[in-house]
Amino acid sequence: PMEIASGIYDVGATDWIVRDFHGYKTERGASYNSYLIVDEKICLIDTVKACYADELLEKIRRVADPAKIDYVVVNHVEPDHAGALPEVLKAAPNAKFVITMQGKNEALRHYGDGFDFMVVKEGDKISLGSRELTFVPMPMLHWPDNMAAYSDVDRILFSNDAFGQHFASSKHFDDEVGLPEVLAQAKKYYANIVMPYSRHVQKALKSFEGCEVDMIAPSHGVIWRSHVAEILGEYGRWSSLAPDDSAIVVYDSMWHTTEDMALEIVEAFIECGVPTRLFDLKANHISDIMTDLLSAKFVAVGSPTLNNGMMPTVAAFLCYLKGLSPKAGWEGRVGIPFGSYGWGTNGPDEVAAALEACGFDLPLGTLSHQWIEDEDHLARLQETIKQGVAG
Repeated sequence: PMEIASGIYDVGATDWIVRDFHGYKTERGASYNSYLIVDEKICLIDTVKACYADELLEKIRRVADPAKIDYVVVNHVEPDHAGALPEVLKAAPNAKFVITMQGKNEALRHYGDGFDFMVVKEGDKISLGSRELTFVPMPMLHWPDNMAAYSDVDRILFSNDAFGQHFASSKHFDDEVGLPEVLAQAKKYYANIVMPYSRHVQKALKSFEGCEVDMIAPSHGVIWRSHVAEILGEYGRWSSLAPDDSAIVVYDSMWHTTEDMALEIVEAFIECGVPTRLFDLKANHISDIMTDLLSAKFVAVGSPTLNNGMMPTVAAFLCYLKGLSPKAGWEGRVGIPFGSYGWGTNGPDEVAAALEACGFDLPLGTLSHQWIEDEDHLARLQETIKQGVAG
């Protein structure tokens, strides 16, 4: 266990091996953070995945007898945070399990009964002795049951999924790892987990405005202590969904025609001074692309027609994107469907329909070309993109 503040210990687990989280590529692993507060009362905040329950309990034993735990705060019922609850119940049979009403209903379905639930709502508090915990429900960030807990004396926000990163490290704090790395992982996490719920993030940020926060202790990744203002600022920017003047070009190709179009589109953006990233879906993972898509104003997606439809890789990308698309807030984002075809334009047309369903404007229509590209058409394609950038 690592003491992160006086009487507060990180007793969670580091998963160095995991490389996938529901389609999200976790190339740097993950962690499942759990925090033990030792005061006049002993409180455990969140648990870990079920397979790490023994490790959690052993770390707790090195600090306190698990049987003396008074409260277990269940900020979120999802199994990566609450999977060890049944084992914790066995070790701490007298504990009260602090949870939202929605969380209680979900926990009963996930982990059965036998828990002494203490249902809390916004602003409710529990005293641990020298400190109080205040509870802040954060529904749909990213499940209906989510909440955070705030310790007044320590000025620590135990934020569960909010402000987290899928990142395994032997270090515990942002300033030990380095801000660029932690922010990159936090942005990827936001883009792949939190982005659909951005309007709920805005509400949550407002609810924290009255709290003096010196430390944010999420349930994934490293703890924020030196760069709290930076991550709060980034969450404010990301959740606004306001794009910057950048572009991404995403494609797959069969006989290089769609690839030639993709390269020409990239060149057009570059000549217009628009920062651009090119992603070949055969070489780039979908979850990595989402990190750049989060703030891109221009999103160009290309596919040839294969068997009367778009390429399966492109279809998978657009299906993943649709699941992450906010219900509102993408006004002004420009979608650019493009691609090649032989005897039917279905591939590029399906891309266009999918981008429109995600909320993108399509001011340039669908840019498609039959068979093999030629220099004249590529020049016209580049000019079309330049005109679109100019507005």
